Amino acid sequence: MEPEQKMIDFHVSETGNVQLPGIVFMHGFLGSGDDWQPIADLLDQRFRSILIDLPGHGSTRVPAWASPLTFFSDTVDALALMLQRNFKSPLFLAGYSMGGRLALALMLRYPELFSKSLIVSASPGIAAGKERYDRIISDEGIARKIERNFRGFIDAWYEQPLFATLKNHPLFNEVERRRKQGPPEELAAALRLLGTGRQPSLWEKLKENRVPVRFFVGEKDVKFVEIGHQMVNLCPDSSMELFAGCGHTLHIENKALFVERLTEFFNTYP
Repeated sequence: MEPEQKMIDFHVSETGNVQLPGIVFMHGFLGSGDDWQPIADLLDQRFRSILIDLPGHGSTRVPAWASPLTFFSDTVDALALMLQRNFKSPLFLAGYSMGGRLALALMLRYPELFSKSLIVSASPGIAAGKERYDRIISDEGIARKIERNFRGFIDAWYEQPLFATLKNHPLFNEVERRRKQGPPEELAAALRLLGTGRQPSLWEKLKENRVPVRFFVGEKDVKFVEIGHQMVNLCPDSSMELFAGCGHTLHIENKALFVERLTEFFNTYP
């Protein structure tokens, strides 16, 4: 394709002095770059925070040319192009859930852009073809629920076990309220295009990693604890840190500890 066809008009906001080291933050499904603002506010004396709205979220639209077969990789390439054009490398990188999957792919494909990477509650995708196909079918069903009854979908979404600890957190009602303000049609498109079923498996790519990376996982997020152990075993220069008492949204559930451990990791040099 022509390079112009790969362009995505990302909405990006920034916090902190432009002279400070930059951290690129990428949010999870249903969220936006604004999700990271409470974290950025606590970091603004030490880092410049670059908050990106991913396609279909916040103010970034899904482009008309998007194809389910290639859009995950196209998004990774478009992110790299945007960062190369607008920010001095190397940067720090942090991604949560869907944003963590994209961050992992971005780090592996464009290691020269990043000095360190933090992957939160995310996976390298699904290796087996049949399981990926099943996930695509499942995500299509979820996308249709989003289109039919968005508010009802949000209520059901947070009934999943991985959000059990978040539901008991004082900030849950605010998180849920913000999610219900999202654009349903765009979010449904994003799920069809960037869901785990559409993500090319990165399992085989992990062994090629060249960027120091740390995987943050909530202790109670059992599925992702196991995935984290597997990734560390395969990925050079990596480690995993468990957040006691937390689930999938550990950066919300224990914001202070998240900021402390992020700062420690990004401020530690070989």
